[in-house]
Amino acid sequence: MELVFRFIVGGVVVSLFAVLGDVFKPKSFAGLFGAAPSVAIATLGLAVVAHGSAYASTESRSMVIGAVAFLIYALVCMWVMAKRPLPAALVCSAALVVWGAASFLGYFIVLR
Repeated sequence: MELVFRFIVGGVVVSLFAVLGDVFKPKSFAGLFGAAPSVAIATLGLAVVAHGSAYASTESRSMVIGAVAFLIYALVCMWVMAKRPLPAALVCSAALVVWGAASFLGYFIVLR
């Protein structure tokens, strides 16, 4: 039942975000609004129903920490590739360590 709910809510929210992406300029927002927000909303809805609001609060803080860690990862990748002519696959693979470190640091600072 939980998977059906995720499927339905995810599909509806993806469709709504796709409409938002078509309304706003530039059109690259359509991809930005596509998957991640809808999955997050469906997951938080399920968390509230199944485990209560305290659990959903922890889930949402975890999502924010993951997003900040990803931003740090993306900035490191961008900075390294701007400074040195290295292959993107190598830089992005090596920078996964930064993402993991930022995630664990966020966990220990905020959630622990």
